[in-house]
Amino acid sequence: MKVTLLVPTLNEIDGMKTVMPHIKPEWVDQILIVDGQSKDGTAEYARAQGYDVVIQKKKGMRHAYMEAWPHVKGDVVLTFSPDGNSIPELIPACIAKMKEGYDMVIISRYAEGAKSYDDDAITGFGNWLFTTTINLLHGGHYTDAMVIYRAYRKDLIAELGLDKDSSYEFEERLFGTNVSWEPLLSVRCAKRKLKYTDIPGDEPAREGGERKLQVLRWGAAYMFEVLREVFVWKQR
Repeated sequence: MKVTLLVPTLNEIDGMKTVMPHIKPEWVDQILIVDGQSKDGTAEYARAQGYDVVIQKKKGMRHAYMEAWPHVKGDVVLTFSPDGNSIPELIPACIAKMKEGYDMVIISRYAEGAKSYDDDAITGFGNWLFTTTINLLHGGHYTDAMVIYRAYRKDLIAELGLDKDSSYEFEERLFGTNVSWEPLLSVRCAKRKLKYTDIPGDEPAREGGERKLQVLRWGAAYMFEVLREVFVWKQR
């Protein structure tokens, strides 16, 4: 099993310098940075460390993933936030769990023994609401359906239709935003009854940079996705 650590960045130089040195090269087979045209030297720093770097052309997290996908060398992708929210030392445990035969392993902020130190009242409630709704409507057993920090089979994205613009375009136009694919990945894994699990992992407060959440627009778009999926995407 080969693992690509996929790291989306946008003006994250502080976090990159603080967090990335904790990642040991032997943990993964590739470190791939997809940078959203940072102005603070993030991409230049990443290249200087020997990481593979892709410069994103279209805005939004799911475009970052889609543009990085042809450059992914691993058969397992582990998405990681370099802003301090993702604890690097959990990478080996996540990979070890994947080797047990799981399709996806989530590092959960809300599993027993874990806590988010970055949540506020709104984001904490929102994450609970989305996770609970996905579990109720789609038969999931998640404790954290929204988090970026997770590993999954690379070919899962094509299998679940997440590589298609049509899976996201309507809600993006409707709510004037660009979404990520983690919520839809969680929904469709549950609907397909794939093998997934979580391990507990704290979410520390971010290291520098600016929080990029669009709470109202993303919340509306993601809830639309979760409800729409009851009717429009059929498990095979």
